[in-house]
Amino acid sequence: MGLFDQLAGQVLGSLAGGNGQAGGQSALLQLVLGLIQNSEGGLGGLLAKLNQGGLGEQVASWVGTGQNLPVSAEQISQVLGGAGLGDIAAQLGLSQESAAGQLADLLPRVVDGLTPNGEVPDSGNELLTQGLSALGGLFGKA
Repeated sequence: MGLFDQLAGQVLGSLAGGNGQAGGQSALLQLVLGLIQNSEGGLGGLLAKLNQGGLGEQVASWVGTGQNLPVSAEQISQVLGGAGLGDIAAQLGLSQESAAGQLADLLPRVVDGLTPNGEVPDSGNELLTQGLSALGGLFGKA
C-alpha cells in the first residue's frame, strides 16, 4: 500500500498546484484512487464491476486510445450501489447525487490516465507509476 499511496500523493500534489477547484477535485481523486486500490483485483477488478454493471462500452472506450464515452451519474449510482456511493458522498460532504455526478465526470479520465497504452496494467509498479504520472500531467494542466 505504501508505494501506491506515495504515487497517489504525487498526483494529488500536482492537483494542488492547479486551478481553484483543486481542493475538491483532489479529495475526489483520492477517493477514486482508493476505490481502485480497495477493489478486489485493483483497477481490473473495478473495471470488471463496471462491465458487469452494464458499462462495458464506456469502459472499453476509457481503456482504449480513442475518445472516452460519457457515463451518467445514474449509471454510476446503479453500479456502485447506495452503500458505496453513500460512503464516498459522506467523505466529500456531498449528496449521493452530486457525488455520483462528480464520479461520472472524473472516473473516465482516471481510467484513461491509468491505461495510457490502451491496456489495463498488471500490478507491476512500473506500469502503475507510468499511469499515475500520466494522471498527474492530465490534472496538472487542467
